[in-house]
Amino acid sequence: MKKLMFGNEAIALSALHAGVTLGTGYPGTPSTEILEYFSEFGGKAQWCPNEKVALEVGIGVAFAGGNALVTMKHVGLNVASDPLFTVAYTGVEGALVIISADDPDMHSSQNEQDNRNYARSAGVMMLEPCDSQECYDFFWEAIRLSKEWKLPVILRPTTRVCHSMSIVEYDEKEYTPILPVKYNPDKPGRVMIPGYARPAHRRLREKLAKIKKWNETSNLNKEVIKSGKRGIITSGVSYLHVLEAEPGASVLKIGMCYPFPEEKVRNFVQKHEKCIVIEEGDPYLVENCRYYGIQVEEKPEMYRFGELNVNRVRRILRCDTSPEPPIKRGRPPRLCDGCPHRATFTLLGKMNCIVTGDIGCYTLSVLPPFQAMDSCVCMGASITVGLGLRHSLPPEEAKRVVSVIGDSTFIHSGIPGIVEMVYNPPATGHVVIVLDNNTTAMTGMQEHPGTGKKLSHEPTNQVVIEEVARAIGVENIVVTDRVSVLEKAIEEALVNNKTNLIVIRKTCALLRKKQQKSEVTQSVGEQSNAPTGCN
Repeated sequence: MKKLMFGNEAIALSALHAGVTLGTGYPGTPSTEILEYFSEFGGKAQWCPNEKVALEVGIGVAFAGGNALVTMKHVGLNVASDPLFTVAYTGVEGALVIISADDPDMHSSQNEQDNRNYARSAGVMMLEPCDSQECYDFFWEAIRLSKEWKLPVILRPTTRVCHSMSIVEYDEKEYTPILPVKYNPDKPGRVMIPGYARPAHRRLREKLAKIKKWNETSNLNKEVIKSGKRGIITSGVSYLHVLEAEPGASVLKIGMCYPFPEEKVRNFVQKHEKCIVIEEGDPYLVENCRYYGIQVEEKPEMYRFGELNVNRVRRILRCDTSPEPPIKRGRPPRLCDGCPHRATFTLLGKMNCIVTGDIGCYTLSVLPPFQAMDSCVCMGASITVGLGLRHSLPPEEAKRVVSVIGDSTFIHSGIPGIVEMVYNPPATGHVVIVLDNNTTAMTGMQEHPGTGKKLSHEPTNQVVIEEVARAIGVENIVVTDRVSVLEKAIEEALVNNKTNLIVIRKTCALLRKKQQKSEVTQSVGEQSNAPTGCN
């Protein structure tokens, strides 16, 4: 079979063909579509409250002997890093493949961290696909490697790989999920008390040494020798840029970047007069080369930022450090004209509030015409950063602080902040506003526990935000969909010295439009299926 596919689509199809038992994750660009495709193709998939939960559920699947797919964007792995480091020690019974979709140039992220560093730090195998075909093939290989070595594997596509299309060749297979029938206990291997963790760490390092030796001759790494003058070492989508920018050069493409294939790289370098490393982001490959005493050239510091492309690779190869032409950006993003929460930021600006914000489309309120947000650090930080400001500012200043968070983000990592607010309340109290638009809007209107619907949009148990806050012990709770009520609620909350939660609940305008379109389509379908005939 041949089909034009996005990288995310190819990963999902490979997961289906590999018999993934369960796919878990949290929406985050550029990884979001993987689970959506997997579900559409017929796989069992579910959104989790956050990435830590998603990985831990995946670990349970793999402990049982199933095949687990866990998806997230690069910053999501920060949230999931606690179980990541420990599951490298425990290992798995089935297969555990973690997608870390990195976002060079921060198309939709608060940083452009390079998660290849996680592989080395946690001691986890990492594969880097360069196109959709490799997304399909490398996921399949990741499942195989995870099962063979009984260790987790990270697959690291980047934005350009996730959201670009190329031809994928594959054999059509029926979806036959791996369904374990019995649990095989391994208490010393899975209960990480110090006495069991110490030998587990040694076992991990012994396995990694063997995997490193295997990687020296692995087909995941490609070597093409064309001349003995200059060799280029690269990985991921940079490989495609290199092929176009310097078609006559010898190239070593590293497909498994950890464990690092030291001898393969050393032998490649020895065949050339000089070698340069072309890679996006951090000098990860360069640092590995130099750790093993392999002399290579690296790109100038100015090319560490943003994505590479063919022109930038040509500049690197020419040692061109002159100022780059400015990148032509599209229209700056902004809150939709019909966004129900525009009025909230108008009010906060009018009241001269200090607004600690969070991750979501409402982060765009920092831009004109609102310019209403004063901080945005990471998921859930709006509440806790706001509490820190309340604890430290003079009372009159502290009373201006308001935390704003979305409904999906509240459930992702806002709840511990509410616990902190109740447990350690500032003298002036605090005000948290939940902008509940009934969806995870920023990443494409996915469901979450607060919507009462599963990934497939089927109904399920609903987590009600105000009930959670009430159970934790928040003193004053207001729920409304009216701006007039919201304004009065904020005014009172700013002066009452209590812990306050205000939920402004209005459905996202785009979601409402999508739902109306779906209802019309369904109605037309029902009419066309209605029986016809003469009386």
